[in-house]
Amino acid sequence: MRICVILEGCYPYVTGGVSSWMHQYIQAMPQHEFVVWAINADSSQNGKFRYTMPDNVVEIREVSLTDSVSSRSGRRLSFNERELSALRALIECEHPDWEEIFHIFQDRKISPTDFLASEYFVDLLAEICREKYPYTAFSDLFHTVRSMLLPLLCVMCCDVPQADVYHTIATGYAGVLARLGSYKYKVPFLLTEHGIYTREREEEIIRANWVLADFKDMWIRFFYMLSSAAYEGATMVTSLFARAGRTQVEIGADPAKCRTVANGIHYDRFAGIAQKKTQGPVHIGAILRIAPIKDVKTMLYAFAEVERDIPDVKLYIAGPEDDPGYALECRNLLRQLGIRNVIFLGTINVLDYMGDFDFTVLSSISEGQPLSVLESFAAGRPCVTTDVGCCKELIYGEGGDSFGQAGYCVPPMQPHALAQAMKDLCRNSVRRLQMGENGRNRARAYFRHEDMIANYLDTYEEVFRRWERSE
Repeated sequence: MRICVILEGCYPYVTGGVSSWMHQYIQAMPQHEFVVWAINADSSQNGKFRYTMPDNVVEIREVSLTDSVSSRSGRRLSFNERELSALRALIECEHPDWEEIFHIFQDRKISPTDFLASEYFVDLLAEICREKYPYTAFSDLFHTVRSMLLPLLCVMCCDVPQADVYHTIATGYAGVLARLGSYKYKVPFLLTEHGIYTREREEEIIRANWVLADFKDMWIRFFYMLSSAAYEGATMVTSLFARAGRTQVEIGADPAKCRTVANGIHYDRFAGIAQKKTQGPVHIGAILRIAPIKDVKTMLYAFAEVERDIPDVKLYIAGPEDDPGYALECRNLLRQLGIRNVIFLGTINVLDYMGDFDFTVLSSISEGQPLSVLESFAAGRPCVTTDVGCCKELIYGEGGDSFGQAGYCVPPMQPHALAQAMKDLCRNSVRRLQMGENGRNRARAYFRHEDMIANYLDTYEEVFRRWERSE
């Protein structure tokens, strides 16, 4: 089987998180061929891979959102009523007929720049402006919609790699490309979400300074429209945990298509790591990308409070500096707070360092089902997390899980609450060891990598059965 996996802004350009998951996923299925269809911000990233591709990756396709702009051809454009209706819905971000859109830009090979400079586009936009934005400058609407649509239309014009099934690891642009592949080659596609892409984009837009206030709602609708394209077209939709699946249904996924497939880690690699001696300074590990979504600043504010009360404690922050500007801000904050015992390790092999940690901490403002927490559990280390994604379920258990508490879960962006939880684990070695054992038992029972791979192989078989029944 040839599987085309579609990813946006992660594998193979950055390490950790979804990228590590994807790399291990491909390696675990040597019997299948993989095509990696990677979406990046611009073509300067092309070829700059952080991973050596596994032998069963037979093709890599790269698509750049900002550099895929096709030049104007000067062709005279014409559209029938059905196509114009689909184009208007696309401009309004109101559930267009995607097959018509694909026909226009993939089959007819209409240049996006030709369309966005055409009388058709201007006339459609003028109608929308009169009806919905009567007090907004047309020029502002024009430039907003053009900047919104141009990357989307350009990626729809790219060459589509052939596969037996398309598997997108997010909605957004990746979800549209998965639906495009399904349209072109008449095969199914599967959607797996690690986090809820639409909600993450919504939060970013609400906080964004670059989006004019008049158009925040339009940008949010745009990303909901992209998610709908994936939810509606996918043969199956998977999530990592039940609560995320319920959110997918709220956004528009058909409950009959949805199933939960939990993450998995290589349990045996971590289970043999010995516990640290309870005497001596406590070492805390934070395994994460240094990026705003991980909210390292809140962790530093919390650790400043911990260090004041427990002088010998050390915090080791391990992970790539994906956002150099944010990383610099974190280092400056470190100096401003007068923190002495924080060590930035950079990218590491977690197995080499986990034995030095007494417990781990994660201060993210958004997560799915973090692998770093599962690996910490497998090593018998409890974790302090924020209440995002399914972290609460990982810490306290869910359903019939009777293994017990495996750390603490606190509200995001509350450094004092995070500090209190960290101080409790620092001071109470007996509780720390018991919570670590609870986490180890939970990881062994529910989050093994081999079980996850078996579940996805079953899911592919179910995808093909459903596709055949629908044809």
